[in-house]
Amino acid sequence: MSHEQLLAPIKTFLQAESPGAWIEKAKQPENLPMLLTDHLICELKAAQTAMWLLRKYAADKASSVALLDWLQPFEKFVYRKEGDLASLAKSEKLTKSILTKADTSYGQDLIDKMVLLIKEELHHFYQVLEIMTDRNIPYENITASRYAKGMMSKVRTHEPAILIDKLICGAYIEARSCERFAKLAPHLDDELNKFYVSLLRSEARHYQDYLALAEQVAGHDISDRVKLFGEVEAELISSPDDDFKFHSGCPSP
Repeated sequence: MSHEQLLAPIKTFLQAESPGAWIEKAKQPENLPMLLTDHLICELKAAQTAMWLLRKYAADKASSVALLDWLQPFEKFVYRKEGDLASLAKSEKLTKSILTKADTSYGQDLIDKMVLLIKEELHHFYQVLEIMTDRNIPYENITASRYAKGMMSKVRTHEPAILIDKLICGAYIEARSCERFAKLAPHLDDELNKFYVSLLRSEARHYQDYLALAEQVAGHDISDRVKLFGEVEAELISSPDDDFKFHSGCPSP
């Protein structure tokens, strides 16, 4: 499947394209350290989101402990600056099987999709850190953008609506990541171009997996919720934003 074929459903799903002003700012060499640092953190956050969903809705108690252990080295690096490429390379693989805690119609499917997603996000984390290390870009703690918080502000407060809405949010976040990788890649050097293009296939599948799970959990039409979160996401991406991050809005003049 070509990149255009991969991106076609994503372009239809998203309700707004990334602003040209964001692309212009993102391709400036002086902004690369911020872009890569935020990308690194976004990969961890994506893994954490999938982990939260697994532990709350699908994994049994022993599996939950194994999941936390799997993620811990990456969290220690981001939050405490503990560890390095060599130590993280040993932590990429999950060594135990994840078992479902309840006989739900979606439990095993949630486990299968989210475990694969976490594996890929942690591998991408390692790849971004490798690029940063090779380019002598030190990891520094940065503040979070408004994007994820803005998306989650519309999540309902009762079950199973919470799960459905969070899965829809996950679909939009992955779809936007894929769109931005594709938009940005042609403006970067050969190494980064190839890297961002290589991410398109997995990010495209992640968005589809999240959306399919949301539909499966709901068991009914969710197009109204998908539309609502699409509107929220488009506003966050298109409106003026004083902050510059991987998922920030239109850079303020």
